[in-house]
Amino acid sequence: MKRKPLAPLVLFSTFCTLGVAAEEAEEMAPLVVEGSRIADVSGTQVKSADLAEALFKNMANVSLVRRSGIANDIILRGQKKDNINILVDGAKIYGACPNRMDPPTSHILTNNVEAVEVTEGPYDVENFGTLSGAVKITTREPEAGMHGNFSINVGSWNYWKAAATLSGGSDRIKALVSLSHEESDQYEDGDGNDFVEQMKANNVSPMTRYKTEYEDLKAYEKETFMGKVIFDITENQQLKLSYTANRSDDVLYPSSKMDALYDDSDIWTADYIIRDLGRWSSALELSFYNSKVEHPMSTYYRNSSGPNSANEKISYLESRIQGFRVKNTMEIDAASEVRYGIDTSRRNWDGTYEGFGTNAGITGIKSIDDVDTDNLGIFVEYERDFDNFNLRLGGRYDDTRIEPNTGTLPDNDYNSFSAFAFGTWGLNETTRLFGGVGRSHRVPDARELYFRSAMGGGMVVGNPDLDQTRNTEIDLGVETEADNLYLKAKVFYSWLGDFIFYNDSKMMYKFENRDATLWGFSLNGSWNFTDALWLDFGLAYQRGEKKDPLTGQTDTDMPEIPPLKGNLALNWQYTPAGLARAEFIASDAWTRYDEDNGEQRLSGWGILNLNVRHQVTERILLTGGIDNVFDKTYAVSNTYKDLTLLTTGGGDVMLLNEPGRYFYLNASYAF
Repeated sequence: MKRKPLAPLVLFSTFCTLGVAAEEAEEMAPLVVEGSRIADVSGTQVKSADLAEALFKNMANVSLVRRSGIANDIILRGQKKDNINILVDGAKIYGACPNRMDPPTSHILTNNVEAVEVTEGPYDVENFGTLSGAVKITTREPEAGMHGNFSINVGSWNYWKAAATLSGGSDRIKALVSLSHEESDQYEDGDGNDFVEQMKANNVSPMTRYKTEYEDLKAYEKETFMGKVIFDITENQQLKLSYTANRSDDVLYPSSKMDALYDDSDIWTADYIIRDLGRWSSALELSFYNSKVEHPMSTYYRNSSGPNSANEKISYLESRIQGFRVKNTMEIDAASEVRYGIDTSRRNWDGTYEGFGTNAGITGIKSIDDVDTDNLGIFVEYERDFDNFNLRLGGRYDDTRIEPNTGTLPDNDYNSFSAFAFGTWGLNETTRLFGGVGRSHRVPDARELYFRSAMGGGMVVGNPDLDQTRNTEIDLGVETEADNLYLKAKVFYSWLGDFIFYNDSKMMYKFENRDATLWGFSLNGSWNFTDALWLDFGLAYQRGEKKDPLTGQTDTDMPEIPPLKGNLALNWQYTPAGLARAEFIASDAWTRYDEDNGEQRLSGWGILNLNVRHQVTERILLTGGIDNVFDKTYAVSNTYKDLTLLTTGGGDVMLLNEPGRYFYLNASYAF
């Protein structure tokens, strides 16, 4: 429907690549998963640009929330949405859609990502709102000399992607530019049903189905740009500037009532660091970021919009956040240091309905009325190394004010103190114990507080009386490494105070605070049979329970708590230039779920994926694979009514099946 051109940004790429000289390409490296970190994401996760899917495939503690062929969401150790912090080079980005069509992970693509580190628990005081974990994404950085990578990827259902990256410069100034285009038809599940056929198989209302003339629409089109410049001003001063643009068009969401006409995002970051200022500062960092998302969703392609879409309904939404942080690191002595600073941000969320024909009456109703969330935080963290023990202590104070642009709904003020203690004890050279206790907070977002439905002239669905959520958590674990075996095991128990739940039994004020508990364990590691043959594996389980059922309900199961999930992969370095990988991903059935709020039993499943990477020449790398080799039909994401999803002919919420057997081939040329 609409596209913001990226062509002017190519002028920036011309500037960024001036004055560079050629260097040799790097040798191929295998996928690296270190504990809760994935390295070389851009080099190994080439099936598609969807970062959420890459995390789901490689980490047992990450589950996928399938919404479409792209732009999917994640659950980390039983937590989702604002309960986990997602950062891109230290910057925050929030999706604009209240129905989670554009989660934060959808605004950065795998081809631009260097590494992803997943932090579990309330052990982050530098960033506002890390309730139960954080996903810290690091994008690729430029190098001196001249480097380039050009790739083309093709796959089932007419998927194709073209990407190019140029990087180079001198020791004083370096730059990187990345461009990509990606598109795909609707994927088919294991029964051979595409999006339209899945809707028909579920017997959803004909009014919410796609019009006949739009049944063959592509699932999505996506273009991206990333530019980054690093200035080494002096030996101890560095300035980093980056800009990332994402332009997605006509993204189909078959289990929802609407589709995204477009989804545009922009992320700007600036980081300035000065090192070795003296006794009181070994490093002073100043960081600024600004991100914006525009997301209109519409019934344009659905039968409900009427002939010639004369009765179309559109929900226009926009999300912005600007943030600034000052952090100083001071070495107290050779064994200890303290880090402290100020972190502040303003998040704005605005949404308006527009209708035509018989739906003209909704025009001008505000879904989210220009809500500002202003936060000011002060943090300090102390770290000390003893002979065989490392201790980290942290604390943070937050003052947050949330203001809607309306006189009918109240402002909200929150303040909180978060803190943690985390220790690591080395028993010997190969084994260490670790554990921590912490408390953290997160405030309600504008949707949970103030969201209005288009029905009833703007009926309030949010609850402006919500309290902020508290997480008090204990984590314990052991990590050991023998000659051929690496193993990391963790257990946790979390007391969630005033957790924010969705109550489908109510017509208005559908969000409620309730206390809850969440506990679980994870196990991951690797086992080297030989230098050329090794196994990596992961296992994760969580269970959550409300202390009391929600108003008018009896179910005490927490929603969105995935069952036992395991990842197992056999890797074979068959030549120095070739790596083959067979991975098995499986999940138990959902037997504990929040039935009162739309969740349902899901069957257990297991799929086999095959992948081969071969360095054909020094410059050319081929990667090919088959996902879901046995073409299994299965669903991974449940149907919590916190999301507005379609209802089947049998009265259940529609499950969206995962893709069936998928073939892909990627060819890249590097210099």
